[in-house]
Amino acid sequence: MNKKITLTAQTLRRADLEGISKSGDIALLEDCDLSEMNLSEIDLSGWHFARCRLARTSFNGARIDETSFTACRAAGASFTGSNLQEAVIEGGDFSNTNFRGATLTHTKITNCKMTGSDFTEAKTLGLSIESVLLVLAVLPRLSFRKMTLKEVDFSEADLRGCDFRDTVFEDCSLRDAHLPECRFEGADLRNADLGGIKLTNAQFQGGANFKTPSS
Repeated sequence: MNKKITLTAQTLRRADLEGISKSGDIALLEDCDLSEMNLSEIDLSGWHFARCRLARTSFNGARIDETSFTACRAAGASFTGSNLQEAVIEGGDFSNTNFRGATLTHTKITNCKMTGSDFTEAKTLGLSIESVLLVLAVLPRLSFRKMTLKEVDFSEADLRGCDFRDTVFEDCSLRDAHLPECRFEGADLRNADLGGIKLTNAQFQGGANFKTPSS
């Protein structure tokens, strides 16, 4: 029977975590330092990282299904090509993190900082984001269709080609975002900060709702 192993306030090596993974056990890591570690291609499904230091750690190609990251400091980490299906990222700092080509199906991201993070070619079906700072993030051609976005800051983000049809923005910001080829038909932008954006642009036509300067 697989065990649950708790590791607290430890500086670990790849071999330590690889051994746990190969045994099929599930680990709870609390306040551990994994900074700059190479954890690529390891199966970390179902693990829990709480308040861990993950700066510049590589999870490239790793399996992270149903894994949770709570209040972790992961600036500059890389999840390129990793599988984060049904994973949870709650709190913490994931600034300048690389999610290029990652699978984020039914992943939940809340209350965290992702300034400058790169989601190019990420698979985001069922992605849920709330209270996330995505200033200067790179999110080209992602679909947010029919989602309700709450307290998401896309200021100066690269959103070219994104699908926002029928999306509801609640206390969000698109200030100075890069929006060519975006679609906003049926979107509710009445509670979004659209500073620096020309509301006469074609992508805002076709039924989008937004505050006018006189309203």
